[in-house]
Amino acid sequence: MSTSQTGLPLAGKSAFITGGSGGIGSACAEFLLRDGACVTLMGRRRAALEQTRERLRAKLGAAARIEVIEGDALAKADVKAGIALAASLTGKLDICIPSVGGGAIRPLLLHDEDSFMGDIELNVKSAFLAIRHCAPVMAAGGGGSIVCISSDAAKLVFPWLPAYNAAKAALEALVRSAAEELSHGGIRVNAVRPGLTRTDSTLGIFANEETYRNFAEEKPLRRLGEPEDIAAGVRYLAGPESSWVTGQSFAIEGGNELRKAADLGPIVKQMFGEEVFAKLHQVIEPMPD
Repeated sequence: MSTSQTGLPLAGKSAFITGGSGGIGSACAEFLLRDGACVTLMGRRRAALEQTRERLRAKLGAAARIEVIEGDALAKADVKAGIALAASLTGKLDICIPSVGGGAIRPLLLHDEDSFMGDIELNVKSAFLAIRHCAPVMAAGGGGSIVCISSDAAKLVFPWLPAYNAAKAALEALVRSAAEELSHGGIRVNAVRPGLTRTDSTLGIFANEETYRNFAEEKPLRRLGEPEDIAAGVRYLAGPESSWVTGQSFAIEGGNELRKAADLGPIVKQMFGEEVFAKLHQVIEPMPD
C-alpha cells in the first residue's frame, strides 16, 4: 500500500504523535497511515520508535511514510523539533495527537507535592506543549485537528487515583478552552476518553483473571479495551468526517460511565499492605511526611 495514493481520505495530510511507540500512540499511527497520512512519531526511546516504524511498515507496506524523532513530550524544544519535522513532510501540519500520559495508583495520603504534580505534568503539560506549539503551524496551513487522550477517570471517580483523576479532568478543561480559542485558526480540538486499555503499563491487570473481571463487570460490553478501539475514535476526530466537531471528549470504554468505577482497593492492599490500607480508611497518616 502506498500512503501517497490519491483518493484516500487523509492523503496529503501530515500527523504528529507524541508517545508514538506506545500502544495507543502506535495504533493511532496505523489508522492514520492506512488512510493516507504521513506520520511523525516522537518518543524518548529511539530503539522503540524504530521497532514501531518497522512493525508498521511490515504491516502497511514499505511506502508507508513514517518518520521518527527522539524527544521528551515534557520538553518544549523537543516538541517543537518534532512538530517541525512533521510539517516538513508536506509543508504543513494537519493532525496532532498528544498521547503521552498515565498515572500511578497512589492514595491521596501517600502523595507528596512532587508525586501529585508529577501526574499533573505528565498528562496536562505534555498536552499543553503539543497544543501550544502545533497551533500556529496548523493555522499557517489553514487549520487542523488536535486529538488528546483523556481517560474515563476524568468523569468517574476512581478512589486511590486522585492525581490521575485531577489530571485528566484538567486535560478535558484544556481541550474545551483550546477548542474555543483556536477555532479562529481553523483548528479543532477534541479528546477521546478511554477506559482501561491494554498497554505495557496495564498488562498485569489483563493477565490477572480476577482483576480483569473486577474491571470488566462495570462495563456493559463486558471486556476491557484494546489500542485499536481507541485509535478508531481518534481517527474519526482527526479526519474530515468530524469537521463539525470540536471541544468534545468521546467516551470509548465499553459503557463504564453508565455504571461506576472499578474497585481498586484490592490492588492498593497488595501494593501497600493491609495495615496502610486500614490507616487510609481511618484517614490516619499512613507514613512519615
